[in-house]
Amino acid sequence: MESLNNIINAFRINNEKEDYQNVIDSIDKGVVFKGTNLWVLVFAIFIASLGLNVNSTAVIIGAMLVSPLMGPIMGLGLGMAINDIALLRKSIFNYLFSAAIALITSTIYFLLTPISDAHSELLARTSPNIYDVLIALFGGLAGILATSSKQKGNVIPGVAIATALMPPLCTAGYGLATLQFQFFFGAFYLFFINSVFIALATLLTTRLLKFPYKHLPQEKDEMKAKRIVWAIVILTLLPSLYLGYNIVQQSKFIQRANLFIEYEAVFPNDYLLKKDIDAKTKSITLVYGGTPIEEKQITELKLKLGKYNLSNCNLQVKQGFAYLQDNKGRETNQLSLALANKEKKLLQFQSTLDSINQQKNLSRQIFKELKAQHKEVSSFSIQQSINITDSAQTNIWLAFISTTKPIKKDEKEKIEQWLKVRVNANRIKFSFEP
Repeated sequence: MESLNNIINAFRINNEKEDYQNVIDSIDKGVVFKGTNLWVLVFAIFIASLGLNVNSTAVIIGAMLVSPLMGPIMGLGLGMAINDIALLRKSIFNYLFSAAIALITSTIYFLLTPISDAHSELLARTSPNIYDVLIALFGGLAGILATSSKQKGNVIPGVAIATALMPPLCTAGYGLATLQFQFFFGAFYLFFINSVFIALATLLTTRLLKFPYKHLPQEKDEMKAKRIVWAIVILTLLPSLYLGYNIVQQSKFIQRANLFIEYEAVFPNDYLLKKDIDAKTKSITLVYGGTPIEEKQITELKLKLGKYNLSNCNLQVKQGFAYLQDNKGRETNQLSLALANKEKKLLQFQSTLDSINQQKNLSRQIFKELKAQHKEVSSFSIQQSINITDSAQTNIWLAFISTTKPIKKDEKEKIEQWLKVRVNANRIKFSFEP
């Protein structure tokens, strides 16, 4: 019993609670965007946009660490929780102002940047779902709990990274700059989800911690305010639930389809050349090479779809030359092109290898000849290179000779002249050691 009480006591936070007014003042200070805060936001947006542009996760994380966007969002939650209308109005204004500045900044960046491809870091922020809601909710809970505690630690930077407020805004700016509005709406919706549920987490936590509540003069006004808050939460949650459900269903479809192909779509004397699983349209296309597959076998295969809960799936089986004919030689051309490219690369590689081997053999032979003339030579290396200047570039040989004892100047000159004739070179840069 005592051990159970110790475990329960470990979760208590009453002794670590910061003074209510200190917490409110701290959040209130972080709400306003002007001066330093505003410039930091602009620079953070540029950093995040660069990270998304070059597909660098490390740069994006750096931008999230310096971003001050959490301030007005936590102010929204706190204002609703304690009924502080002045704080709520200030938070709404600064939230909209900061979002507008961030959008304008990222749009300007993506209008100017020469790289306009949508990389994985950008695409990952265009399809929000229920998991993003959960991340924002738990991130917000961690954030407000740390803010309300005397032992704040490094939780706030971690929350900034987890909830990822900056990248969706930058992706929305990318959508505006490139006129790809599906990117804009998807990314901005993700930003809105994160904002709402960080604010909701702040609201719930401050209520549970019993922050001092400011009552409105009219009970009717209080009820109206509560309805508005919950309406925003529900309207944000429903679409994300739908998107999350779709992602889970598509993932299950792909998993079941792969099992079906692995265990059922096997024909003797035939090889599966290609499989195409489309979870959105619920279709599977299989391309086989080998002996012709009879219609009876294909019908039997389709009947087995029910075993894998794929009864509503459209299964297409294509084979051999029929598939190539349907695609009007496209696959053949692609294969020929791929083979030609591989052959070209192989020839280039072989040429490089031959050149290296030739260089090795030449160095080895010259070393033997040099050693026969000068026994004090201990090692030798020669290589063809390019000498580049501001005005031109010329071919040059580099020779490195090591000796057991110093060679006289006239002997060095003889070696240099002999080596120029030996490799048929006009210019050789020598290095003698010692």
